[in-house]
Amino acid sequence: MIRRSVFVIVTFLALLPNIGLAQNQPFRVLALYSTNVESDHVDFAKQAIQFFAEHAEKDHFTFESTTQWDDLTKASLAQYQVILWLNDFPHTPEQRAAFEKYMTNGGGWLGFHVSAYNDKDTHWPWYVDFLGGGVFYGNNWPPLPAALIVDDPSHPVTKGLPAQFISPANEWYIWKPSPRLNKDVKVLLTLDPANYPLGLKDALTGGDLPVVWTNTRYRMLYMNMGHGDKIFTSPTQNQLMENAILWLGNRQ
Repeated sequence: MIRRSVFVIVTFLALLPNIGLAQNQPFRVLALYSTNVESDHVDFAKQAIQFFAEHAEKDHFTFESTTQWDDLTKASLAQYQVILWLNDFPHTPEQRAAFEKYMTNGGGWLGFHVSAYNDKDTHWPWYVDFLGGGVFYGNNWPPLPAALIVDDPSHPVTKGLPAQFISPANEWYIWKPSPRLNKDVKVLLTLDPANYPLGLKDALTGGDLPVVWTNTRYRMLYMNMGHGDKIFTSPTQNQLMENAILWLGNRQ
């Protein structure tokens, strides 16, 4: 009996390195972006690629980027655990269909700013539902810093963030209806109403404006940030970005 107990313990201890290795296997991230879009969105994409590439080395995941949106195929997407849309979105039925299948099969997605833009001409009802039902309704101009409120400090994406912080200059989008009204949406950060009126040429004067949220039916996260070259100037917001990629990669 004693010999068998020792054997079991030794066997268990021998397996521990393999168990730890399995838990820390690098996940793979693919970021898609465009260079023929608004220059401020290109600036953001270039800085985002540098940011996530540096954190890939630090946090032990693999990171690739491409401007080839035709890489949105079933075979290509199957290689990655997380997909990033930095400054654009699919434009063909084939790209859209591949992304839908990827997400419904458990893929991870992090979208920034204009990646969620949709209006009456988008003609992609699945995507509107995926985002929580909100349709683009308006924005401020010019880009301005704004105070944000952390709705859920217990969520892994907001871990370590203060209850409120100033987000760097950005063009803020408002949606109608607010994604918060969707029972499947969990809002993580919201524009502080004290910011209103926000803007000079185009001003947001009121309304519920979620900034970061997830549709809990999918492994996804949307961030309203993504306009211009100031987005990564806040250590607090950078922590949010790092938390987001690790959460989607199932690291926290």
